[in-house]
Amino acid sequence: MSYVNTIKMFVRVYELGSMSAAARDQRTSPAVASARISELEKHLGVRLFNRTTRSLQPTENGRIFYEGARRVLEAIDEAEAAVTDVTQNPRGTVFVAAPLGIGRRFIAPHVPAFKDLYPQIEVRLRLSDRIVDVTAEGLDVAFHLGLLDDSALKVRLVADCPRVLCAAPGYIAARGNPLDGAALVADRHDCLNLRFPGAKEFQWMLQTPEGPRRFDISGPFESDDGDVLTGWALDGRGIVMKPIFEVAEHLRAGRLVPVATATPPMPTQLSCLSPHRRLRDPKIRLFVDFVIARVRADMAARMAGLAAEPNA
Repeated sequence: MSYVNTIKMFVRVYELGSMSAAARDQRTSPAVASARISELEKHLGVRLFNRTTRSLQPTENGRIFYEGARRVLEAIDEAEAAVTDVTQNPRGTVFVAAPLGIGRRFIAPHVPAFKDLYPQIEVRLRLSDRIVDVTAEGLDVAFHLGLLDDSALKVRLVADCPRVLCAAPGYIAARGNPLDGAALVADRHDCLNLRFPGAKEFQWMLQTPEGPRRFDISGPFESDDGDVLTGWALDGRGIVMKPIFEVAEHLRAGRLVPVATATPPMPTQLSCLSPHRRLRDPKIRLFVDFVIARVRADMAARMAGLAAEPNA
């Protein structure tokens, strides 16, 4: 399996653009990763990457070899999946990405139970609020919070997610409770923004009697971590727009209070994305089915009595 492992290392170096990142991904050291790439280049008699102290770029030969190497690994995965279907003995690694809040609250808690049921399946969970490229990053499954553009991936709706504008009672006492989106803008309320590279929502899309409308809000704080925004809101620093499931406990306890209720936010969706071919792999189907069922149940329990529950 050493040559296959070397090809896997090459593919991950190519996809991640970093020797050290690929080494972490393959659970080895950068020195081992570099040695495997050098060994592969020597075997092929060509240079696969141009290396500098600051960057790693594939050569033309590297790009050609990547396409073939990726197909080889896909063929191996499909062959292993076919054997698994026959033996009913799922094994291997599932690479999963999810937004920070979703991952912490709804996915990570269920990974140990999944591992107990299927001890030969490993789950590698990566949490980030940035937009991920499922194909380029070699992911099997990615959970996405937000409305999706047309996608070449297999999309499975996990839940419809109503959202709320809310603030701490202390903020409302100091600044007032805005009636609607127009008041948010006119009174220059401190709005807490989720922003990160590639983010599209720099305005708030709210529901008005005339239909959905974007409001150019402003505020002194922004972060690429949704839980940071919730913390600032609890500290009375401004108004936050959140899926209700993320702030349900604070709404029930009165630590956060709905505001601008005449123009509530447009709802969003939680979806599960996968490359079409990978859903043929039993271990990935098992993981997706297992987690989605539990996420739906958890969301329904959190939101009971506060808003319409997620789709069953």
